[in-house]
Amino acid sequence: MDKPMSTAAHDATSAEELIAQDVGARLPGGIMEKSIASLALLWSLFQLWIASPLPFIVGFGVMNDTETRAIHLGFALLLAFLVFPAFKRSPRDRVPVTDIMFGLIACASSLYLFVMYEALAQRPGTLTTGDFVTALIGLPLLLEAARRVLGPALPIIAIVFIIYSLAGPWMPGILSHRGVQLDALANHQWITTEGVFGIALGVSTSFVFLFVLFGALLERAGAGHYFIQLAFSMLGHLRGGPAKAAVVASGLTGLISGSSIANVVTTGTFTIPMMRKVGFSAEKAGAVEVASSVNGQIMPPVMGAAAFLMVEYVGIPYVEIIKHAFLPAAISYIALLYIVHLEALKLGMQPLETAQSKPWLTRLTGFAFGVTLVSGLSMAVYYGLGWLKPALGEYALQGVALLLAIAYLGLLRIAANNEPLPPEDPNQPLDQLPNTRQVLLSGLHYLLPVVVLVWCLMVERLSPGLSAFWGSVILVVIVLTQRPLLNWMRKDGKHNYGSFKEGCIDLREGLVAGARNMIGIGIATATAGIIVGAVSQTGVGLVLADLVEMLSMGNLLLMLLLTAVLSLILGMGLPTTANYIVVSSLLAPVIVTLGEQHGLIVPLIAVHLFVFYFGIMADVTPPVGLASFAAAAVSKGDPIKTGLTAFYYSLRTAALPFLFIFNTDLLLIDVDWAHGIAIFIVSTVAMLIFAAATQGWFLTRNKWYEGVLLLLVAFTLFRPGYWVDLVVDPYQSTNPKVMTQTLESLEPGDVLRMRISGEDSVGKMREFSVLLEVPEGQSGQDRLDALGLETYQQDEKTFIDIVAFASPAEAAGLQFDQQIIDVRITVERVRKEWMWIPALLLFGLVVAMQRRRVAKELRLASA
Repeated sequence: MDKPMSTAAHDATSAEELIAQDVGARLPGGIMEKSIASLALLWSLFQLWIASPLPFIVGFGVMNDTETRAIHLGFALLLAFLVFPAFKRSPRDRVPVTDIMFGLIACASSLYLFVMYEALAQRPGTLTTGDFVTALIGLPLLLEAARRVLGPALPIIAIVFIIYSLAGPWMPGILSHRGVQLDALANHQWITTEGVFGIALGVSTSFVFLFVLFGALLERAGAGHYFIQLAFSMLGHLRGGPAKAAVVASGLTGLISGSSIANVVTTGTFTIPMMRKVGFSAEKAGAVEVASSVNGQIMPPVMGAAAFLMVEYVGIPYVEIIKHAFLPAAISYIALLYIVHLEALKLGMQPLETAQSKPWLTRLTGFAFGVTLVSGLSMAVYYGLGWLKPALGEYALQGVALLLAIAYLGLLRIAANNEPLPPEDPNQPLDQLPNTRQVLLSGLHYLLPVVVLVWCLMVERLSPGLSAFWGSVILVVIVLTQRPLLNWMRKDGKHNYGSFKEGCIDLREGLVAGARNMIGIGIATATAGIIVGAVSQTGVGLVLADLVEMLSMGNLLLMLLLTAVLSLILGMGLPTTANYIVVSSLLAPVIVTLGEQHGLIVPLIAVHLFVFYFGIMADVTPPVGLASFAAAAVSKGDPIKTGLTAFYYSLRTAALPFLFIFNTDLLLIDVDWAHGIAIFIVSTVAMLIFAAATQGWFLTRNKWYEGVLLLLVAFTLFRPGYWVDLVVDPYQSTNPKVMTQTLESLEPGDVLRMRISGEDSVGKMREFSVLLEVPEGQSGQDRLDALGLETYQQDEKTFIDIVAFASPAEAAGLQFDQQIIDVRITVERVRKEWMWIPALLLFGLVVAMQRRRVAKELRLASA
């Protein structure tokens, strides 16, 4: 996880040192180095064990969620104290005895829940002296571990929430509450699963570790180098090609890397020097790498750790999160490729000679071959396994394993018949690009684990943890066997791929690297659990909701802006995961409620993705954008200027969350396939136009009014309904007195909007809107009964008399004695998509103006 550092420190810090800080800056020698590696290895093996079906098969080692979370945090705490020094002046070449003692005590405090689980289960809520002392020792040591690993921001915020819990009666005004006793706080935060050992740590234990380990093993197998070479061979010869290759390579690497900094340095050491060779400045080369690397966390199917937290917080399967997140992520990467193209146009770059000499038919044929190969493999996997499973019945697992083994050997045979990948060499001349076909065929077996992972997630609908386990099993086999098998299959003897022993070393190092990468995430989720626990114990979430609502003056857009700013500010000191936990737990319900008050039903997943997007933006934003500093260390550019340029490139990512809050079609919510494809095409075009407007260049340099027109076109393509709403009100008001007649006139499935005034679930007077789907029913009264509502009239007003238990009305938050102010139904009107036509005509006008200007410039140049 990312630690805040001063600017001066960054200027003097190399990229390698930033990576070291990301996974533990202390590298002692001798027996301690072996001990740390052994602990990390043991942690990875433990996580693989609990994720596998083996404990249930052998009847040994079966543990519940609380026990596994305790062991998980125990490993994280012990390793945190061993590999992260306390201060800058602390020794890096040895581990002080005090740190060993702190690590062992912290680990014991966590393992207390594992050892005493049976006793604790028999006396819930009853705190013994041992429980109390363990909590009082464990909490401070967890905060100290967080300070070492993540910097001071997160522990300070956690301490503020602890103080707030204890000092409730002395808090001013609306912040006051009855207070929490010290023993109750210790019990809530450490002994139960409401605080430190809550949902966030559970997700880290069950899901996140396996995906981080999957990424580490895939990188160790050689997939990271393969992705870089493949992207560079395909795009390196184009105008600004190395920068385009950096975008694609970083996107692919981002699928398997949980760290923005690691992604920047892994791909940046190769791509940044290449970008500089073709004319990009040091700052722009670094910024392109940062913008593409950071966005790796939003690209399905393997997103950042926060995506797995959404599974628990939003309550939907991970497959649904992948579906909702795919379109914005794809649009964001396509737009970044276009931004790089515009930068190349600004700098007057030309395609390399190697590209110009290739006939367009050859390039088109190569592209078609790649698409056909990928599509063919996808169809073979989907339909082949779909037929195989019912045919083999109970032997399906063995059959699938045999099929994968045959596929693996076949792909290795293809790799052995092609030249191995060239080593990464930033000094390689740009006229000697890798051959795309040879690069593609030399590493197709690296795609097998990804295919297995996606199959388990999307088709088999296994849990994310079990899916990552099976993907990791395939990776273990590849890491161990690819070297000797390639040597055996290659008959000419020209290349030595290594031995089985080297494969064992790769496996060990991959398991160790995965565990070290997890230290920060484990500590972050546990510490953020303190904040979540304080919110649930004190009810401060409702207070903060009132405060934010007051600051936003009830305006949803201003509320979203405040949330975005808060995410960016917190992200300067918090890693993405902790930032997401804090902001989403405090503000996500507020945004949903505020949207309801304005008649806008904001899906919870949209709000959580909004917070997630701005959490990752903090890695870019100066003055504490660590990914920008890592890129500057490679490019030798100015880190602040690199960060500002990267933020400028990332405006497209900042715009998307606002758009999908108001237009949930972008998240593919209640959208069929045909509509989804249309949304993808139009939204991509809109984002490219937005990029052209913000970059100040389309066919040529934009005039100021052309930039304004392009922004207007992009907005209309993204939100066509805005203009239709201005012309024709989308809803028609009806008198609440005749609600039964209104219900009878509607079709089942139509939406009824009701404006309500009265007390909400916590006794606060407010006005809000609810949406109710019209149920089946022979008459309007039958449908009203199906909604679970009974009303009465008083002084020409309509009030709610009865709300049936477990009815749609109760689920919408309706209660006895609330007044129904207004009932609104959707009216028939022109489809909002018709607004795309004037937008495209306006875009055509800009194109015509710029083409005329380009032609004039060419005439002047030729004259």
